[in-house]
Amino acid sequence: MGRIAGRFTRVEPRRRAARLVLGLLSDLSRKNCWTIAEWAGETTPDGMQHLLGRAKWDADQVRDDVCGYVVEHLHDDQAVLVVDETGDVKKGTVTVGVQRQYTGTAGRIENSQVAVCLVYAGQRGHAAVDRELYVPRSWTSDPDRCRAAGLAEETSFATKPDLAVRMVARFLDAGHHASWVSGDEVYGGNPKLRTALEERGTGYVLAVACSHEVATGAGKFCADILATKVPKRAWQKLSAGAGAKGHRFYDRAVIDLADPRPGSRQLLIRRNRSTGELAYYRCHSPASVPLTVLVRVAGSRWRVEEFFQSGKGLAALDEHQVRRYTSWSRWVTLAMLAHAFLAVVRADEHTRPAPDALIPLTCNEIQRLFITLVVRPAHDTAHRLGWSNWRRRHQARSQTSHYRQQATRA
Repeated sequence: MGRIAGRFTRVEPRRRAARLVLGLLSDLSRKNCWTIAEWAGETTPDGMQHLLGRAKWDADQVRDDVCGYVVEHLHDDQAVLVVDETGDVKKGTVTVGVQRQYTGTAGRIENSQVAVCLVYAGQRGHAAVDRELYVPRSWTSDPDRCRAAGLAEETSFATKPDLAVRMVARFLDAGHHASWVSGDEVYGGNPKLRTALEERGTGYVLAVACSHEVATGAGKFCADILATKVPKRAWQKLSAGAGAKGHRFYDRAVIDLADPRPGSRQLLIRRNRSTGELAYYRCHSPASVPLTVLVRVAGSRWRVEEFFQSGKGLAALDEHQVRRYTSWSRWVTLAMLAHAFLAVVRADEHTRPAPDALIPLTCNEIQRLFITLVVRPAHDTAHRLGWSNWRRRHQARSQTSHYRQQATRA
């Protein structure tokens, strides 16, 4: 918390931000301004809501501090920046960025809010270093709606790959280094993103669709057509790294692509050894690299999925109950900080040999021990009853308001 202390001009929001981060790391079954305020010992949720909505501090500056904290403690010369989006299912139409759209969280089209995240993945661990809210055209074409949700006047439509370009550029312009960028088909199929990375001399291994067309010395072909032309001897059994259930072995083949520009370009093909299912990746590096390096970078993509799982499960990344952009960016940024703390502690613990018959400490176990042994708050009966009275009083006001609205409509 000392790293971000200078971003707050007053001591009250600085201390409240610390309590909110601890609340995000707590073992509460549901985390929002109400539950965290009660857990932290405050008498009402007003202070937490003020911190997210009206207090004077810049979430983007805190984001930059989080990025520096992650890179400093998880530093890796061969780090991979993994980009991906995640969706949070929402109700109504006024929450910033919400519309009916596909979200992998639900696995279907739902009324949801989508954010694109950038995760720094190295040998010591991984954590998010940036985030951007995806604002659909249905919003950017309606300035009044954007203004009501707290979006800047100059907000314009940007695709998810556009947001990825913005975040990678911000990371590199800050003086940080990453050798590679990885992402799924949404990003691999976007030539603007690939060109931006090539111009910066940053390597990438980006997934593409089977219908993605590439140029070879023999002409242009779709990726799935090229896969049928790969001879048996070209396939190699390689692991993308160790997972929870052991090494992830697949058959791999690589095809050189024709391009007059500097750098090395390939199409990487992955084949499931059990089902024969194929996956395809566009690859670029400033200099030629072994196939094992491309396989390692491609295998780093799971790190972003793990971040979404642990960030939501341990740091309430998706539990924000806010409507305006300012509150969203502040909640998500502090959740990133909470998760980064767990990732850094885990990395430090993994430098020490674990006792026999024990696996190294996981983020889940670190959170459990930290909250239980270090910061578990103890509140008396008066505090609990006071909160019970506050909730019931608030619910009574809401109930009365609903009855009045019904009477007016009648």
